[in-house]
Formats: sequence, C-alpha cells, structure tokens
Amino acid sequence: MIAIDTNVLLRYLLSDDEEQSVKADGLINGSAPVLITDVVLTETLWTLKGKKYKLDKAAIVDVVNSLFEEPNIYFEDGQTVWQALSDYRQAQPIKVGRKKKAADFPDALIVNKARFISEEKEEPFEGVYTFDLAAQEIPGTERP
Repeated sequence: MIAIDTNVLLRYLLSDDEEQSVKADGLINGSAPVLITDVVLTETLWTLKGKKYKLDKAAIVDVVNSLFEEPNIYFEDGQTVWQALSDYRQAQPIKVGRKKKAADFPDALIVNKARFISEEKEEPFEGVYTFDLAAQEIPGTERP
C-alpha cells in the first residue's frame, strides 16, 4: 500500500499539470493500493471548494463518490467517510448573521470520526462540541 498527499490527489482529479497529472494517474492506477487519509481528503475538498475552483456542494459530493468508485483507492475508514458524506449531503443551510451557511464535509467527518473512535474505544459518544452554528445541525454535535 502507498499513501498520497493532497497535491497528488488534486493533480489526479484536476489534470491541470500535464507532467504531474500523468505521474499521479500512474500512482493511483498502479499496482499498489492507494490510501487517502482523512487529512488528505479534507484538504483536497477545501481546495476544490475554495476561491480558485469554487466547487459547490453537489460537485463535492460527486468528487467523493468518484473516489469511492476507484478500485485502487482506500480511505482510512471508508464507512466513516461514507456516513460523513451522507450527513454532508443532508445538511441544510441555516441563517448565520446575514448569510445562509451549511455544514461542510469536514464538519461531518469530524463528527463521524469521533463517533467511530468512541465506539472503537467502547466509550459512550456524548457528542462533538462546536461553536459553528451550521455544524451544530449535524446529528451528534452539541453546543458548548
């Protein structure tokens, strides 16, 4: 198994640098299974949603779904990522000040990863405490 960094995953997804994209494709479609850690996935999605690429929620969901379809790609914990994707997909925008804001995928991943770890440690999950009002819409979050 190999693991890839955010910049390799971005080159693979975006094909925006001919030389690096070919190398990224070779790694992801090579003979070794490829691990995408939670940090790499989160950084990738923040980049794609950010000022330069401006992907919307539907496009972000499509990106994650496409990664699940890759036969050589593995996540740190695929079930947790899948549940986070489901929570993110269902998150509805709420009014925060003058703007409407919805929870981001990383918010959903934080909650689901915490739930997973608590189950693994056989500890009751009491919630993820956050000041982020939009994130508080995700089941499993609590206000401090």
